[in-house]
Amino acid sequence: MNSRAAIWTGRGLTALFALFMAAASIAPKLLGMPVAEETLAMLGWPVGYAFSIGLIELACLVLYLAPQTRMLGAVLMTGLLGGAMATQIRAGSPLFSHILFSVYLGLFMWGGLWLRHAGLRALFPLERAGRASEAAGP
Repeated sequence: MNSRAAIWTGRGLTALFALFMAAASIAPKLLGMPVAEETLAMLGWPVGYAFSIGLIELACLVLYLAPQTRMLGAVLMTGLLGGAMATQIRAGSPLFSHILFSVYLGLFMWGGLWLRHAGLRALFPLERAGRASEAAGP
């Protein structure tokens, strides 16, 4: 993939991730929508945590979207997604639709960042399996 295509694909993944987080997760919590508290209550969270969680999600998203703090935002958002996954596991939620949903979001987030940040691609290069085993030697 050439650099221009990678950057635009990364921007698209980043935009999809950011729009999903803002519309489906952050907005309901910050706007006090009943669905946010009800969902958290079904997962075992006490009443009153939705707004605080929404603020944390918003802070992580803003850090992720700002070029100067994108890595910090991605790492913090990864922690947040890990906590969401742990909550789903503890609640006994279905694997592919609920528990692994945080993994899907993380792949969009990190994939978008990887595609639009050359330094991250250099740190985590994709290699063909044959090349990697050749470098290891006999």
